[in-house]
Amino acid sequence: MERPGIVAGDSVSLEAARLEDLELTDPDMANSPIYCICRRPDINCFMIGCEKCNEWFHGDCIQITEKMAKGIRQWYCQQCRVNDPTLAIKYRQKKAKEKERERDGEAALEKERRKEQGETKMDKRKVAANQIKRSARMCGECEACRRTEDCGQCDFCKDMKKFGGPNKIRQKCRLRQCEIRARKEEKYRRHKQKQKRKQKTKHPEKVESKQLTSLRQCLGPGCVQVARQNSKYCSDECGIKLAANRIYEILPQRIQQWQQSPCIAEEHGKKLLEKIRREQQQARCKLQEMERKFHELESIIAKAKQQSIKEDEEVNEGDSEEADFQIFCVSCGHPINPKTAMKHMERCYAKYESQTSFGSMYPTRIEGATRLFCDVYNTQSKTYCKRLQVLCPEHSRDPKVSADEVCGCPIVKDVFELTGDFCRVAKRKCNKHYCWEKLRRAEVDLERVRVWYKLDELFEQERNVRMAMANRAGLLALMLHQTIQHDPVTTDLRSNKER
Repeated sequence: MERPGIVAGDSVSLEAARLEDLELTDPDMANSPIYCICRRPDINCFMIGCEKCNEWFHGDCIQITEKMAKGIRQWYCQQCRVNDPTLAIKYRQKKAKEKERERDGEAALEKERRKEQGETKMDKRKVAANQIKRSARMCGECEACRRTEDCGQCDFCKDMKKFGGPNKIRQKCRLRQCEIRARKEEKYRRHKQKQKRKQKTKHPEKVESKQLTSLRQCLGPGCVQVARQNSKYCSDECGIKLAANRIYEILPQRIQQWQQSPCIAEEHGKKLLEKIRREQQQARCKLQEMERKFHELESIIAKAKQQSIKEDEEVNEGDSEEADFQIFCVSCGHPINPKTAMKHMERCYAKYESQTSFGSMYPTRIEGATRLFCDVYNTQSKTYCKRLQVLCPEHSRDPKVSADEVCGCPIVKDVFELTGDFCRVAKRKCNKHYCWEKLRRAEVDLERVRVWYKLDELFEQERNVRMAMANRAGLLALMLHQTIQHDPVTTDLRSNKER
């Protein structure tokens, strides 16, 4: 057990002298309890207690510091240990981190010690390796080995980084390359070539046998020629013959298997084709109906133009509108008069719409369709305009209206029921039915375009289904796939629900 405090001087004599001075100056110190072997009171210094006699001792008196006391678990004074020899000071086990720090400290000391003694073993090995390398590269006696500077003119020097080169060749200056070493290498290379020539002349049959074993025979039927390099056949004809023989051998059996077991996917494809054809027929009927509506609208517009203007209807037109009521344009947001709202909104929309382009690289080609897309070619963007022709504000303008032209809009009741009568107000002054011909034509044309897109999608579906059915029983599919029927009794693999 230990007692924290302030560490005092370094020796017992100094501590005792200081305690005597305190007793003389402070009368209360004489009456305080005394501790330790020095029999002095506690003066707020570090102390440690004995586990046996519970006596406290100054750390300076027994030469134990506060840091040393942290590593002691049980401490006994010298008198208790003399009286009972079984008592011994017990220390705490050091933690892994502390041990690691001690090892690091010891390693650092050892390294410093080696540095003081001289070169380490590793340095000696490196020096020895460099010496061996150097001796292998150069003799050290010729003029090239004694040269210390590069010439800077040869191709090897120009490749070096210090002379501005890319450092790709990575060779020593030609004037610093050992002459004796180069002669030895040239001599060794010539000796090897001579040995190869002698071996060829002495044992020509061995060389031929090696060449023959490295070559392969062609795999073509009945062919005994040598195969080409990186190929299994001597020619393309041999490969084609082998493939044809395999087809003649395997294909009849596969066709027989295909005919014996019914294909469920084939039946699904047929049902899907029937469904697609029904949808195509419905789309064609819808298209005929829209064409009929197109011609009916044109006849109504032609009949309406033959009507005459009635002045009383023109006067009564504005009486039903409220004079103080205002609405806002959906395109520009400005307030407008309800009488001229339709005319303003149509012109404002056409103005903003003409500033953008909707084009394609290909013109529209629809057989039997009249007046659908604008299809005006733009030379700058090299595209064809894909707006509806009746609504394109970029490439078409509304025809000029004459003074005696009638509005001619068909009057209806209950929203959709025609009355057979027409609006006879002058077209210039009729704000209620502004551009009614263009909007009706656009409605019919838009519906026709939707039907054409639907029909095109159905044609694409039919093409994909037909292609899948054709490939299912094709040569490649029959050769690569095989149906194995494990139950010979059951020939129909479909479920009861599918039958």
